[in-house]
Amino acid sequence: MENTVVVKELNAFLKGRYMGIHQYENYIQKANDAKFKVELQRLQQDHKRHAQLVAERIQNLGGTPVDSPGFTGTIQEWMSEIKGFPETDEELLLGMLKAEDKYAVELSEEIVKGDLDPDSTKLIEQIIDEDRQHVQFLKNLVSN
Repeated sequence: MENTVVVKELNAFLKGRYMGIHQYENYIQKANDAKFKVELQRLQQDHKRHAQLVAERIQNLGGTPVDSPGFTGTIQEWMSEIKGFPETDEELLLGMLKAEDKYAVELSEEIVKGDLDPDSTKLIEQIIDEDRQHVQFLKNLVSN
C-alpha cells in the first residue's frame, strides 16, 4: 500500500479527532457539575492522546499531519454553535454519548476501512476500541 494513501486516510481520521476535541471543549465549558466536568476532561484527554499518536504515525510514514478539523469540520462546529449546546448536564451527557457512538466509532471505522497498512490499522483499531469504552462509560452514566 502506498504511503500517500495511508497518510490521506490517517489525516481524515485525525481531522475527526480534532472535531471531537473541540466538541468536548464546548461541552466542558457548559457542564455544571464539577465531577461530570472532570470526566469530560478525561475523555477529551484521551482524544488528544489519540490525535498525537495518529500524528506521529503520519510523520513516521513521511507525511505531514493536519492540525485542525479542516474547513468542513470548522463549518460543522459553527453550525453547532448556531444551533446551541445543551443546557443541562443530562442533555450534555446524551449529546456526548451520541457523538462518541456516531462519530468517534461509526464514522471513524468508515474513514479508515481497508485503506491502511497493518501498523496503522492496529493503531486505529486500538483507538476505536478505546472510543467504544467511552461509549460504554457514557451509557453507564446515563443509566445512573
